[in-house]
Amino acid sequence: MDLNLTGKTALVTGGGRDVGREIALQLAAEGAYVAVNYNRSADEAAAVVRDIEAAGGSAKAYGADIADYAAVTAMVDSVVADFGRIDVLVNNAGYVKVQKFLESGPEDWKPQIDTCLYGAIHCCRAAAPHMVKQNSGRIISLIGDSSRIGEANISMAAATRAGTMALGKSLAKELGRNNITVNTVSLGLVQTSHSDAEFLAKNMDKIVRNYPLRRIGKPDDVAPMIAFLASDAAAWVTGQTISVNGGFSMV
Repeated sequence: MDLNLTGKTALVTGGGRDVGREIALQLAAEGAYVAVNYNRSADEAAAVVRDIEAAGGSAKAYGADIADYAAVTAMVDSVVADFGRIDVLVNNAGYVKVQKFLESGPEDWKPQIDTCLYGAIHCCRAAAPHMVKQNSGRIISLIGDSSRIGEANISMAAATRAGTMALGKSLAKELGRNNITVNTVSLGLVQTSHSDAEFLAKNMDKIVRNYPLRRIGKPDDVAPMIAFLASDAAAWVTGQTISVNGGFSMV
């Protein structure tokens, strides 16, 4: 399917590696100009930009900590100044700390809340006025299935992502009159560069029994759904939480 994102500008947070990288590459392949956000992954973000440009696309890297609202606002303003508009926001960046809730404290909770929940709020608040002015836009947030069904040892990440999902549903109702769709994509376990390789190797047989497709995900399993939701093909899809999870949950 040709999703025809030519002339659209997409901002992908955490776009320098793993799932974010694949999303950025997919959107660029569909014709979008891509703003690749990073916080600590400057080299990786630059590599994504080079790969997009080598394939004939257009991209630029933008450093900003999404937990900092002023930094996010400045980044979005720079994207609009550079590309003329912002059509797609992909809230991909996140931070998860695996630990038992009763062994955690505020110093553990705050970074996850700041990145996963406030980060999405900051990006939506900075980008949405530009979309309202254009009378069009797409906001897509990624969460984990733990946000919908619960999961031990990642309670804070689950809580913050559940907040992101609720934010999306509310914004879908508020911004729909401006032709802006807001959707959430809920993921099962996706193997990335920061996965615990030793844990996965020891436990993979047990893990995949929870997946009807008998495998965990890869970043390129996720990107096509994001591209679809960013396109006009999904113009009547809003306020939804869509699973890309190998059947891990069927909510």
